[in-house]
Amino acid sequence: MGKSSLLNAVVGRKALARTSKTPGKTRDCNVYRLDDRLHLVDLPGYGYARVWKAERHRLERLIETYLDTRELLAGVVWLLDVRRDPSAEDLDLARRLSTRQVPTLVAITKSDKLSRSRRLSQTRAIMKSLELPESQSILTSAVNKEGVTELTDAIMALAVGHATGS
Repeated sequence: MGKSSLLNAVVGRKALARTSKTPGKTRDCNVYRLDDRLHLVDLPGYGYARVWKAERHRLERLIETYLDTRELLAGVVWLLDVRRDPSAEDLDLARRLSTRQVPTLVAITKSDKLSRSRRLSQTRAIMKSLELPESQSILTSAVNKEGVTELTDAIMALAVGHATGS
């Protein structure tokens, strides 16, 4: 289960975001309006999708353009698979977010796939390579709902902090 499954778990709806068994099906920016003030934007993932080089480049440009031009961006919830080390593209994105000073929360997904000690050590390694503090990460699983409440609370805190200017 991936990004769309976790999005559905966070908002407490089974079918808000369309899910698929094949990773990387999101190809555009999908905007989910939760209320008058809060919108979640599901950007395409490019890391492990089976796409042509030209399509991967298009997805990367779409993400870069969105992040660079979006003025009312409260923050980014970045999903990374606990079983994978950050890619070169991930490290580039980390630098971009840091340069733009975008509040970033890393949802370490698929925690159910590793033992507790292994997922904790892998989370530390991921956050170190991204040069982000561990406090900006939440271990999550759409399967067993680990971290979903914490992630939901963190997203709401980002949104409220943005709305109040804090």
